[in-house]
Amino acid sequence: METHELEALLDGTRETDALEFKGAMDWNCNQLVKDILAMANVADGGTIIVGIEDQTLARQGLTDEQIASFNLEIMLDQVRPFADPHVTFTCEVVSDGEGRRFAVINVHPFTETPVICARDGQDVFAGTIYFRSRDGRPRSARVDNSTDMREIVLRAAARSVNSMRRVGFAPVAAPPYDYDAELGEF
Repeated sequence: METHELEALLDGTRETDALEFKGAMDWNCNQLVKDILAMANVADGGTIIVGIEDQTLARQGLTDEQIASFNLEIMLDQVRPFADPHVTFTCEVVSDGEGRRFAVINVHPFTETPVICARDGQDVFAGTIYFRSRDGRPRSARVDNSTDMREIVLRAAARSVNSMRRVGFAPVAAPPYDYDAELGEF
């Protein structure tokens, strides 16, 4: 990401389901893992910019020591145990127009299967699917309604079909199937 791309993200914007701001801090898996898992379950993934106060949007930037803590290999190793399947993300340091530096974490969307939290942590719980909620102010939260779950499931189905097409399998329309008859009466 170049300075002008960062400036475009920061100028007059606010947090969205695909953009999260975090105040200046050292890398801390416990403070960022929920956001990383949630962004992996958003249609196009998302971006976390560290060094922006998330309430006031004040640009703080990061110190040299803070920047040094954002080591991608360490970050990936620390997030890996929390994600099933794995989460793909990158991290780079980008300067704004005034020379302040920020850690920019770009989280890629899941490829075929939604990401489930695989273990308990400070603010995350095993077996939970996190998502970027659009109810009110965007935030990373557990999926707790049918609309968000339906969106994730439909996206997973579409990605699976696309994956099959890439390897040469074409989906074939099947005749309607009567699931109720198969299950019988309860």
